[in-house]
Parts: sequence; structure tokens; C-alpha cells
Amino acid sequence: MNRSSLFLSVMLLICSSSFANVHLSNIFQRNMVLQRDKECAIWGYAEVGEKVAVHFDKQVYATIAGQDGKWKVSLARHAAGGPYQISIVGNNTITLDNILFGDVWVCGGQSNMQFAVDESMPKEKDSIRNNLPQIRIFTAYVNTDYVPRDTLNGGEWKVASLATIQRFSAVAYYFGRALHEKTNVPIGLISDNLGATAVETWMSPDAIKAFSQFDDYHQQYLAPKKSFATLTSDFEKNKASWQKAYYLKGDPGLDKKWYLPETDISDWKTIETPGYWEEKEIGEYDGSVWFRRTFDLPASYDHKGYYVGIGQVDDYNTTWVNGHQVGETFGNVNYSNYVVPDSLLKEKGNVIVIRVFDAGGKGGIYSQFWHPEWAGKWNYKLGKKIDPAKFKRPDIVNSDLFNSPSILFNGCIAPITQLSIKGAIWYQGESNASRAEEYRTLFPAFITDWRKQFNQGDFPFFFVQLANYYGEDKKPEESDWAELRESQAAALSLPNTGMASAIDLGEAFDIHPKNKLDVGRRLALAALKVSYNADSIDLGPAYDHMSQESDNIIIHFKASKSLIRTNDKYGYVRGFSIAGTDSVFHYANAYIRNNEVVVYSREVKHPIAVRYAWANNPGTLDLTNQEGLPALPFRTDSWTMKTHSKKFEFKK
Repeated sequence: MNRSSLFLSVMLLICSSSFANVHLSNIFQRNMVLQRDKECAIWGYAEVGEKVAVHFDKQVYATIAGQDGKWKVSLARHAAGGPYQISIVGNNTITLDNILFGDVWVCGGQSNMQFAVDESMPKEKDSIRNNLPQIRIFTAYVNTDYVPRDTLNGGEWKVASLATIQRFSAVAYYFGRALHEKTNVPIGLISDNLGATAVETWMSPDAIKAFSQFDDYHQQYLAPKKSFATLTSDFEKNKASWQKAYYLKGDPGLDKKWYLPETDISDWKTIETPGYWEEKEIGEYDGSVWFRRTFDLPASYDHKGYYVGIGQVDDYNTTWVNGHQVGETFGNVNYSNYVVPDSLLKEKGNVIVIRVFDAGGKGGIYSQFWHPEWAGKWNYKLGKKIDPAKFKRPDIVNSDLFNSPSILFNGCIAPITQLSIKGAIWYQGESNASRAEEYRTLFPAFITDWRKQFNQGDFPFFFVQLANYYGEDKKPEESDWAELRESQAAALSLPNTGMASAIDLGEAFDIHPKNKLDVGRRLALAALKVSYNADSIDLGPAYDHMSQESDNIIIHFKASKSLIRTNDKYGYVRGFSIAGTDSVFHYANAYIRNNEVVVYSREVKHPIAVRYAWANNPGTLDLTNQEGLPALPFRTDSWTMKTHSKKFEFKK
């Protein structure tokens, strides 16, 4: 056998034996919790036709890997308890030990769900109680795609302890701990979230397809059902010919090497950046525009490579530093982030040049730089002008991690939808506040979508109503955050849902209030009431209806075993505003009478509407139930809102 034949045989043997080994989807690990009292699917990968046997509790669950190399078995229902051991036997054997059966909760949302235990305040004195081996925690690694992925990008099941919980979701952990302490059932918590994300990023392609505002996006990116990997591979194969024919040909900046530091820029003009150039000095223009400025290294630079975060560029860009190309990005919502090697830098007078190419519509460096000091005046010169109708746009990955519909569902949720769970908790909405009225339909559709994708009926779903944020208004104003809270509350019409208000827990100038302990506890109260049939208290007084009495409006609350009260020492109630037929609201006086609230104002003689806690930040509130949980924000009117008709816009 010659060398090449021997090498080929060895490589085939290595690949064959690697492929032949049985693998598990990476949600299945030692220390995990499986859902009690439900059949539990376990799945993975193996060689086509490979026999796979799962051994558990003196039973063997046998199957054969299909033509796609996938296999799955379903374990019989099992009561809470453990620890147990599960063995998966194929051409190799995998053993999972320290497995518990209990209740598994998916914990999703944006940064307030991501917010970690070690960031929470105040610190608990009895921290030793956090060594809880019956609670298991898992933080899913972030991943994105246009098609549903088979497995998570990473993550590790850990036994909850004072050490392991510190970087875990605080809301999720305090929720799980409260449940465990009340039920004594093992709890599994899957933290699967990402800061600054809009709800549509977590919705499946099927759910997105139901809304007309996503039609163009769905047709271009989701309907073709091409993965990031496929699109990238196809683009790389055709990139050189496309660039030669469309992207690079005929640009004087490339021909004359405008990217070099010694380029004469005496005839270059100036422009304020970031921003679309159609809205600035350049105006309507399609093609390439060259941007240039100088920068010095900061005193803190550690000589390990300089990070250049340009942000989002419409549509493509190539970037040079001191005459050397340091990066290239295609796509108007992708983020351009480059690291410049230390060898290319100097302490003073570095020259950065960015060739921005607009293929139609708006153009420019339009989002904020990661280096804020770069915002301001840049030199610029027009390069190659094009006719957008004759320019061929390539099919590429073009996704914004925080705003592109479905990509986080596909990367982070789809891989676990076969997993048996108890339910989900959710803390999100800040990123949708500017489209609060749209959220009124998106949010319940999102909940319904997750229930459909997990195929486990109307599983329990609990969510946090946004906290108070921003400074207090001197007079009643329209508020997108108040509207978002109303849209959240509307989802309570769905079965098996519950809402924990955080209207009293916020911090005016911090979008991440540090008191996550009470948020977790309130979610647990909702879960105990809805999911565990516990004798749990109501989560704060909720508006039912109003009546009029002379120049007063009487607010009636939904029936509850807990009476309303005020913490104000004089017996008054803050947070109310009142309006007459002119629809102008004025701050109002209010007091409790017979478990109702009487609202009035000398400035409104014939009131017809009342709002409570209707503001980004309504300030100090003292209307609660007897257990101290805050009354839920509400309005009695149905007048047109600030965010009316504001919907998702697709950047073409």
C-alpha cells in the first residue's frame, strides 16, 4: 500500500469510528433534572442503522438510528426523586449519573433575566442556604440561525451551591429556590436568554409568518430554509466572481488606494457620523463612499490588539487601519467588529479608512460606534456610484443578534423543544417598548408558539411586568413603558399564565434593578397558585371596573381574599391621575373607602377616566394588598396610545 492509500485508509477509519460513536444532544448531562410525572424523551446521534439502548431503572429502551443519524427514546413517567443513573449504549457507552426527577423550568427573556446572582442586591446574610443539591442549573450558550438547530451551542448542568449560582440568572435561581423550599421537589432551571433582545427573536418561523409586518423578512431569510452555514459556504464559493463583477469593479478609491495613510485628502469633505448619509450632506446616493479619520491609542491600551467596533453599516464595508485591511462585513444589520493586531498600530495618529457600500435604499454607518469618541466629524469622498436596479445582491447571512426575528428561537430554544418541562418564566419587554401596542399581539402569540413547539399542552407560563424606570414626570404624560405593561397584562387572558409586577422594584436611572430576589419570589407565588394548587396569595390588587359618584371616580378591584391598603401614614394613595372629556390627565387625590379607591381632583369637575401608575416611572407607590404586593398599573380609558401603529420595520 502506498503512502496516499495508507493515509486515506487511516482517515476513513478515524472518521468512521468517530461517526459510529453514539452521542447525546448536549442538554443531556450528569447532574441534570428530568421532568417528573411525564414521559421524557432522550435523543441523540449515531451511525445510520446503529442500535442504541438506553438503560434506566431496570428497563431497557431500544431504538435504531435513522437515515439522518438521529435516534430518540421516551422514558416512562417517573416520580420525583433520585439520584439515578442512565446509560446509553451503542458502539460506545455513555453514563449519566446524579440525575434527579423533578420540575424543569425554561427561564427566558432579556438582560433582566440574564442578570446574575452576584450582581443582585442586597446580599443575603444566610447565604449558606444556597447550597441546595436538589436544585440544578444550566445556562445555555447563545446561538443563532435561520433554521432550527438540533442541539445547543453549549452549557453545563451544575448542582446549585453558593459558588455555582453566582453567575447564574438571579430571577431564575430565586424563583427555583422559592419553589423548592415550598414543595420540596427537585428543580431544574434552564437559563436560556440574552440581553437587549426583542420578543420576535424568540418566536419560531411559523409564528413570525402569521404577522404581515414580518412578510418581507420571512420571505428573504426564513422561507428559503437555508442555514447560516449553507449561506456562508455558498457565498464564499461565489464571492470572488461577484466582487469582480459588481462590488469592486470601477471604484477609483481602490484604483488609487485611498486606504493608504499618505493619501491626499485635501479635497475630501466632512460629515457627521454615525447616521444615514441620505439624511446628511451626501443625500441620495448609491454606491461606495470612503470615510477616514485618525485616532490615538488610549492610555489603557494593553498591547494585545485594538478592538474596532464600527457597529452596523448599510450595506457592506471594508476597513483598513494604517493601510492594512483589518476586516470586511457584508450585510446591513450585521455588526462590524474587528481586532487590529498590535504590530499595525502606533501610539498617535493611526489612520482608519472605511469603504462603505450602499446597494440601494439608505446608506452609511448608521448605528453607534463601540468607541463613542469616534462619533463626530469624519472625512469622506464619493467612490463608485451604482444603479441599484442593476446591482446583484448576494444571498448572505444578515442578522442582528438582538432584533432579527426567529434567530434566537432557532439557535437556543428549538434544540430543547423535545425536552419535557414543567413550564417557563419570562422577563422581557424593554426592547419592545417603542412598539408596545404591537406587543399586545406578539406576546400572546409568542406564548402560544412556545406551547405549540414544545407540544406539551398549555404548560404554565409566568412573566414579569416591567419595573419602574427613568425619572418621574412632573405631570401625567403618555408612556410607552406603561403601554408595554398593559400589553403584558393582556396576555393573562391565556390559560395557565401569571404575572409578577415589578412596578415598585425599579431604579429610576438603571434599567437593571438589583432586587431580583423579590421578582423571583413573586414569580414563584404565581407558579404555586396556578401550577401547584397551593393556597398562594394574589399578586397584588387588580382593577375590575369603575363607577362615578358626583365629581369622584370609584375604582373597584377584582375579588380577593386580601384587602387593599395604603402605606401612607395619612391614609392617602399616590399614583393616580384623572381626566375629563378633554382627555387631559391631571394628578389626582385618592383614598381608600370600603376596599375601594375614591379618586378626585379639583382641576377636573366631570371626570370620565382614571389611570394608575401610568408612567415610565410613577414614583413612590403605596397601594398594596395586605401582604404588601403592589396594585397592578391600569387605565380605565380606551383612547389611542402613543405607540399606536408602530410596528417592526425590515431594513432591506
